[in-house]
Amino acid sequence: MQKYFGRLFALTLVSAVAAAPAQAGDAAAGEQRARVCASCHGPEGISRVPAYPSLAGLDKGYLVAAMNAYRNNERRGGMANIMRAQMSGLTEQDIANLAAYYASLPSPGAP
Repeated sequence: MQKYFGRLFALTLVSAVAAAPAQAGDAAAGEQRARVCASCHGPEGISRVPAYPSLAGLDKGYLVAAMNAYRNNERRGGMANIMRAQMSGLTEQDIANLAAYYASLPSPGAP
């Protein structure tokens, strides 16, 4: 019986997350917000410093999840403290906009 309720809870949780509306991002607004990010991640989302990842062309969902993980103190190590500080003042819409912007850029090395 406990297994049944555990599976039912997991299914309910997955359904609730899937039903939650995704925040639509505005790439143009994200581009404006990304000016602060350019000093580490490059003006076109392509970092010139190996310690900082390039963001251009990454999946929008991945970017949203990563930014939220930094903001919620769920990512540790590396530059997590700096990123947490950068993310702390952003709204969900800001994050969606940034993700839309970086996802719209060509990946490094793309033809």
